[in-house]
Parts: sequence; structure tokens; C-alpha cells
Amino acid sequence: MRFLDANVFIYAYYKPQKKLTQKEMQMKEQAKKIITNVSQGKENVIITVVHVSEMVNILKHGMRPDQVTAIIRGLFMLDNVRILDVTRDAYFAATELGDDLKLEANDALAIDVMRLNNIREMYSFDEDFDQIEGIVRLPTI
Repeated sequence: MRFLDANVFIYAYYKPQKKLTQKEMQMKEQAKKIITNVSQGKENVIITVVHVSEMVNILKHGMRPDQVTAIIRGLFMLDNVRILDVTRDAYFAATELGDDLKLEANDALAIDVMRLNNIREMYSFDEDFDQIEGIVRLPTI
């Protein structure tokens, strides 16, 4: 099982206004591949409602509401995707962990969830995770 960061959805689905760099195009293709594998049940992943919300807040600016809703509903229907609730206390703890790790709260929440669930690998394009001991970020582009 791997943690699935919100930015994977953003790279896979968001249609940018500007021309993408070669690296950004590679990231977009990798993100599409990850989402396809998850959608087909080939990958077991975990994500929180906070990260789903983060993804929605970005995608709503570049997609129709029904398209974003379809993505969310599809995600919730997959048996290979665990979507975790986040309590007030857990989010507060993530802010404190974020201070320690020099990460923003949502990224720290991902690390905390990974640690609590004995997960060492995550899908993300956020290089800030590379500094976290014991965490392997995939893909590396």
C-alpha cells in the first residue's frame, strides 16, 4: 500500500494554460499512469479526506463541477482505495509535526498517516517529502 498525494490528481487532470516543460509533461504522464493503475485496481492506496479536498480545490478551477464530482465518486467506489477521515486532534497534531519537519500541515498529515499505517512509499511530485527519513517518494523524475 502507498499513500496517494493530491498533486498526483492535479498533474493527471488539470489542463494548464501555459505550455508545459519537458519535466512537467513527464510528471503529467506519470500521474496519468498512476491514476489509471489505481482506477483499474492494480495499486492499493490510502488518502485522507483532507487530501481529496485539496485536490478538489485545485481541479475545480480547470474542470466542470460534474467532472470533478465524477472523479471523487469514482475514487470512493474503489475497493483498493482507503479514504481516511481526519479528526480535529489529528489535524492539530499534523501542524505540530509540520513544525518539526518543516512541512505544511497537509504534507505533515500525509507523513503522520503513513507512519500510523506503516506505509513507507508514497505517490507524490512534492520534493519536500524527499527530506523525510524513512519515506520513499515515487515517481522520481
